[in-house]
Amino acid sequence: MTTTTTASTRPQAQTTGRDRSRDGWRNRFESHLLTHYGPMWRMVHSSHPLHRRVNSTLTDLAVLKAPTRPNPLSTKSPYTSWPSLTDRSYVGRHLPPLADPRPARPALDTVTELFRRSGPTRPCERSSSLLPAFAQWFTDGFLRGHGATGDPRRTDSPHTLDMSQLYGDGEEATACLRAFEGGRLKSRTVNGGEFPPALCEGGEIKREFAALKPVRFDEVPGQLRDTLFACGGDRVHAHIGPMVMNVLFLREHNRVAGVLAAAHPDWDDERVFQTARNTLVVMMIRVMLEEYINHITPYHFRFVLDPVRTDKGVWHRENWATIEFSLVYRWHSLIPSTYAIGGQDVPLAATVANGQLVLDRGLGPLFQDLSLQPAGRSGLFNTDPLLLPIEAKSIAVGRELGLAPYNDYRAYYGFPRVTDWQQISGDPQVCEGLRDTYASVDGVELFVGLFAEEPGPGAIFGRLLERVISVDAFSEALNNPLLAPRLFSPSTFSAEGMRIIRETRGFSQLVHRNLPEDDGRYVVSLAAPTAAPSA
Repeated sequence: MTTTTTASTRPQAQTTGRDRSRDGWRNRFESHLLTHYGPMWRMVHSSHPLHRRVNSTLTDLAVLKAPTRPNPLSTKSPYTSWPSLTDRSYVGRHLPPLADPRPARPALDTVTELFRRSGPTRPCERSSSLLPAFAQWFTDGFLRGHGATGDPRRTDSPHTLDMSQLYGDGEEATACLRAFEGGRLKSRTVNGGEFPPALCEGGEIKREFAALKPVRFDEVPGQLRDTLFACGGDRVHAHIGPMVMNVLFLREHNRVAGVLAAAHPDWDDERVFQTARNTLVVMMIRVMLEEYINHITPYHFRFVLDPVRTDKGVWHRENWATIEFSLVYRWHSLIPSTYAIGGQDVPLAATVANGQLVLDRGLGPLFQDLSLQPAGRSGLFNTDPLLLPIEAKSIAVGRELGLAPYNDYRAYYGFPRVTDWQQISGDPQVCEGLRDTYASVDGVELFVGLFAEEPGPGAIFGRLLERVISVDAFSEALNNPLLAPRLFSPSTFSAEGMRIIRETRGFSQLVHRNLPEDDGRYVVSLAAPTAAPSA
């Protein structure tokens, strides 16, 4: 049985004495209201009209914690220009670059050491390892790389949730993944289960998949190349989490295509494929909002997907992913150093670019393995050494783009500036590490401050990180063109697609309806196995 939690039953974070006096009275009031008074929130949920109205109000409240798009700046230039407002090959930004180069900043290696995990993974009390698995796969679709030039100012992001990690980032990539029969994606059957086709043969990318460009392919050992999956996402092979997510959504696409093809025998392959894709994009947004977002917030209130009401928000503007949003999603501390797979301890390094693990273990058992293992705790001193180069790159990118310090972003997002180390964290190790690295709290860089900040009771992340997510994640997801009231209809998804979207609420449903090789029941949950079940 899947285990879920509510705010009233979630285990509370360890209190380590963080000084919360600089959280701001309004922020403290709103947090208190949302994390207390369970009976009141259950009453709200029980009334559909009231739930919709409160859902709309709280969504607006979350997004409007920062100025709305269009942002006056991008990485194109330090001032507003027509190209900076229209050329989305540049990364968006919330705050202007620093006017001075900050020569007194600590050495990059010194700052990177603040992230190093030197012992066992410190576990998260709230979340399972399924959380970072989905988060990475989900964000890899729109928080993308820097294009062919490697310039951190540039991006090849679509700036919207289009599931390019499954379908590819352009028509050529999509075409090489399609079966062109029944609206399906190419796949193969292994031990009764459906999986993506093999990307390589004899260690070389197959000719039919020449349009796919997996990152760091040259670094994949020869003996592992033939285990790689042909996927739309160029970072799907980062480790076992994104790989298993891609298998799940591949199966779901082909399942939905089968439903549509059976219901509409007069439709050609193209219409079945495109309608199935429309359905999966919105279905994924619903699961992201109603299971994932509701899990990472410590609130009693449960957000729901309501395209008609949220479409009226004043924040509805063209999507443009920002560098701040990208840095927020570097959740490397949540990834364990060792995975328990089928009763065996498998080091993180052994799951990288190793599709054979997925084939051998199978979809249902792997989802249960991830669900029964706690994620790592978000924060400093908890990143596996294998991932430290990525943390270093994140810090370096922030410096190259002249990002304002952590305190400036606190002010931008509606928090008072901190004046003391203990207002960031009550953890003595974190305070000491920050004090030894930076001359003052005003010198703490954004990327470091985001993960140094101690979560509040019942929360997974610090308040600033949580707020950046709420501002950008809601506005990015709910601005998807498929959610426009004129499009959110059976003419876009078919009656069958609308039913699938309406009835799909979580990962457990997705997994258990996509196990042709196995009729077992598995634990599939974002909640940590030690989290108390809801009543």
